[in-house]
Amino acid sequence: MNVLLVDDHHLLLEGLENLLTAHGITVVGLAHDGLEAVEQARALQPDVVLMDIRMPRCDGLEATRRIRAEMPEARIVILTTSDEDSDLFEAIKSGACGYLLKSMDADELVQCLQQAVEGVPPFSPGLATRLLGEFARLARGTVSPDAAVTLTPRQREVLLLVAEGLPYKEIGARLNLSPHTIKYHMAEIMALLHLEHRAQVLAYAARLRPDNP
Repeated sequence: MNVLLVDDHHLLLEGLENLLTAHGITVVGLAHDGLEAVEQARALQPDVVLMDIRMPRCDGLEATRRIRAEMPEARIVILTTSDEDSDLFEAIKSGACGYLLKSMDADELVQCLQQAVEGVPPFSPGLATRLLGEFARLARGTVSPDAAVTLTPRQREVLLLVAEGLPYKEIGARLNLSPHTIKYHMAEIMALLHLEHRAQVLAYAARLRPDNP
């Protein structure tokens, strides 16, 4: 895994670089603001960009928008101290695939980066639930309630586990399927429901949850 680190605190960058390197992850670049992040993402094409929000010249949200505009498949994970809903929602709207808090431990961070590479949105505990709730609110009236009949029981199982933030490998282990099969099911789900964006998939999953009123 090749990772680009973006943060305006030099000491934190060095610490993150040492931590990830110790876990076998290659840090291909360090950027100290959003403008540097865009330049390095363009040049280095990393597997994951680990992005802070509060930075000079160009903040992480604007940098995320610029990178995704040029590279729609880029995986950008926010790493911040802010747990404000406004930052969380704006980050996902801007194109980030995950949102992590700097209070997490090293093993959790490494696992979350692996999830991002596998295509599973990584979130710090509690944030995914808040995000699902917001997507469900926005999706009311835009996704037909009887659309669930188009999904098989297996597809519903896969979708709900993905919405919990589990990596494909763990979902496969629970369902006795390979990670490749889980990815295939997700592609089929998105095609069946005519959903193009992961946000829409999560919104639909939120409506399937048994605790959703």
